[in-house]
Amino acid sequence: MAVIVKYVVVRDGKEDMIFTTKKEADAYDKMLDIAEQLHDFLRTAEIDITADQLDDLTFFMAQRRDEIGSILKGVAPEAAKKSRGAKDKVEAPPAMQSEVEEPAATEAQAAEAPVGSRSAKSRAAA
Repeated sequence: MAVIVKYVVVRDGKEDMIFTTKKEADAYDKMLDIAEQLHDFLRTAEIDITADQLDDLTFFMAQRRDEIGSILKGVAPEAAKKSRGAKDKVEAPPAMQSEVEEPAATEAQAAEAPVGSRSAKSRAAA
């Protein structure tokens, strides 16, 4: 008998994504939190944008938060990547870094993850 540990990210009472490591699940959950905060912030702007476009935009921005942070600081994204890459190699090995940029779901996890189960609010958080 095999025991399989799965970490499930649940949003609004629905399973959003399944991971095999807690680190990946936490990183994905953090990204969803950021997307939800961006969604709430951008919704207050007087921009003519549909709800679906806003959901897609906030999800995109949350996935690329490091690049956007560099842009907002006035640093070109390519320059920030180069300096981060050199800094990461010198300061800490990849295994010791605390965040995962994007969760790496396996094909089995993708097959197990619910398809189209994210509601508009959940997608906004995504």
